[in-house]
Amino acid sequence: MNAAELNALLDRLLALPMETEWVEFKEAKHNFGADDLGQYFSALSNEANLHRQPCAWLVFGVKDKPRQIVGSQFRHTAASLQSLKQEVARELSPHLTFTEIFELIRPEG
Repeated sequence: MNAAELNALLDRLLALPMETEWVEFKEAKHNFGADDLGQYFSALSNEANLHRQPCAWLVFGVKDKPRQIVGSQFRHTAASLQSLKQEVARELSPHLTFTEIFELIRPEG
């Protein structure tokens, strides 16, 4: 997914009237616990499946109430972000993980 597609997707997610069972916004300014990440990953993916959604989204750097892009320094390098895939797979049974992790830079954060 290129930057234009990611921007359009984020705009669509931000336009939702509220979080859904398969879309969750988290500030995650500097940190986000591994246990919390695993729980959100599991819950979001299960709910997306139950609601026949093609995928779920856990969006860091967005405050939900009020909905606002605030940016995030959580795993601020590409390598540390991608390592989340292995970390989540190692902790979940069966060894499920993210399909993809995207990083998007916007003026707001």
